[in-house]
Amino acid sequence: MSILLRDELNALIEKRADSCISIYLPTHRAMPETQQDPIRFKNLLAEAENKLIASGLRASEAGQLLEPAANLLDDVEFWRYQSDGLAVFISPDFFRVYTLPVAFDELVVVAGRFHLKTLLRLFAYDGSFYILALSQNQVRLFQGSRQSVSELFPEGIPENLEEALKYDDQQRQLQFHSRASQSGGRRIAVFHGQGVGIDDSKDRILRYCREIDGALRPLLKSETAPLILACVDYLLPIYKEASDYRYLMDDGISGNPELLSPAQLHEQAWEIVRPHFQKAQDEAIGKYRQLAGTGRTSADIGEVISAAAGGRVESLFVAVGVRRWGRVDSTNNIVELRDDPQPGDEDLLDRAAAETLIHGGAVFAVESEAVPADAPLAAVYRY
Repeated sequence: MSILLRDELNALIEKRADSCISIYLPTHRAMPETQQDPIRFKNLLAEAENKLIASGLRASEAGQLLEPAANLLDDVEFWRYQSDGLAVFISPDFFRVYTLPVAFDELVVVAGRFHLKTLLRLFAYDGSFYILALSQNQVRLFQGSRQSVSELFPEGIPENLEEALKYDDQQRQLQFHSRASQSGGRRIAVFHGQGVGIDDSKDRILRYCREIDGALRPLLKSETAPLILACVDYLLPIYKEASDYRYLMDDGISGNPELLSPAQLHEQAWEIVRPHFQKAQDEAIGKYRQLAGTGRTSADIGEVISAAAGGRVESLFVAVGVRRWGRVDSTNNIVELRDDPQPGDEDLLDRAAAETLIHGGAVFAVESEAVPADAPLAAVYRY
């Protein structure tokens, strides 16, 4: 399984193939519900196979394409450790599986690109955030959404201060210099141990925080998601000194995080990030209403897709749980809309969102009533 980061999302957006299969399944964290998840996933694979055959593949070709996903059915450990949603993406040379803290509706889409609108809430106004629960005895990292939270286990992150500094401290303790003895030519090795004063203690913690920040840097390098620190008060300014992550929140969860469950951390973190997400959405809605009727906004799917492909969309509101099926003829700049999907069709709302993200626009995946127009999407143009 992979951690879904913005770089990964970009790779999914840019992928093109004759058969791109997107499978979404709501999953469970505990027995006995977890026993039903592989059964429901098997049904979704059968649906995907039928759609592939309807698109022109032979049954054997469809089965071969779906084989990596089918292999998950017998993986007991995989199904034992799920979160709230499972997203699987398959194409002839591509296979990704994401376990995510977001509940999905069951969905199978086969098209020329992956269906991603379902994921956009992880990157939108009430999207993903991170919690770093930090003490000298323990380091835990969580990815949260408005609904839930899951623990992550990034490679290289230390478990505690002792592990982070054990090699560094060994080297420091073995530093020495030599000096000539009073008796003549023989030189005496003089070792320098480490003191235990306040300054040294702060230095150790700063080095500890730098080790953690260094382990998180590959994970967060392309992220814009807020990071909330959960720690005792004196650690927050030290970690801020150690980290250059732009989206580290000024406010943190105060107290010893070892005493807090994931659910308690999630509840307190959401109270910190909710105003941050809400402000971005409110500002975009305000701009849409201010510019309505000036030519700088649109709620027409065909117009918005064309504008998004040209990099003109600054912000896009798109309704989750709503789909508009059809096909885009980019050569002739024609968008075909249909009530029911045909083989090769895609969700055009998803297409608009993907094009917006590719060109650096902001996407707000919201409930239908929160779209600032009587339509399933609404866009603000840059010009």
